Amino acid sequence: MFKVDLHTHSIISHDGGIDEGGYKTLLAKGVLDCVAITDHNKIGFAQKLAKTLGNRVIVGEEISTADGEIIGLFLQKRIEKGLGAKETASAIKKQNGLVYIPHPYETVRDGISAETLEGLTSIVDIIEVFNSRTLEPATRSLALAFAKKHKLAVASASDAHGYRAIGNAYSILSKMPTRENLVELLQKGDLEKEAAGILARLTPKLNKLKKLLT
Repeated sequence: MFKVDLHTHSIISHDGGIDEGGYKTLLAKGVLDCVAITDHNKIGFAQKLAKTLGNRVIVGEEISTADGEIIGLFLQKRIEKGLGAKETASAIKKQNGLVYIPHPYETVRDGISAETLEGLTSIVDIIEVFNSRTLEPATRSLALAFAKKHKLAVASASDAHGYRAIGNAYSILSKMPTRENLVELLQKGDLEKEAAGILARLTPKLNKLKKLLT
C-alpha cells in the first residue's frame, strides 16, 4: 500500500516551512510514499524537487481564486491567482491537470462555498473530505456528502506547513499515483484521518512571523 499526501506547503509558500531536506527525509523514512507539494500560487519548488525525486513528488499549486482556494495537481505551468473558480479549474484542465478542492465550505480559511462548488461539479476530480488542520470539523461531513452525491474521488490530507505535521492524514492507495490513475485509486482507496495538534495548527502563523523577522 502507498501513503499519499496531496496537500503540503514548502518553504516558498508565504506561510510554509518544509524544506528540501524535510521532504527527502519523510520519503526516505517511509512516512509517505508520495507527496504533492501545493504551495500558494507557486510551483517552482515542487518542479525542482520532482526533477530529483521523480514520481514520488506531484507538482501542485494551491491557487487563490476570486471564489476561494483550488488546488491543481500534475501541473506544468503556474496558474495566476485572482481568476474565477471556473476559469481556474478550466486552466488546470488545459494543462491536463487534476482539479482538487481543498477544505471546501470553510470560512475561517478561504474555502470554496457550497454555491461555487455546485457550479464546478462537472469539472472537479477530487474533494478533500478530511483536512487535519481544519477549525471547522462540521465541513468534513458536508464535503463527504457532496462527494458521495456526485460520485467524486475523495482524499485526506495534512495541509502541513511544517515537517512535523506530515504523516497524520493521507490517502492509502494500492499503487503509486500518476495523472492517469490517481482518481480511480482514490475511489478504491482508504483514508487515514488524524487531526493535527495545536502546534501544527499554529505553524503557518509562526512561519509567517519568522519570515517577517528575517
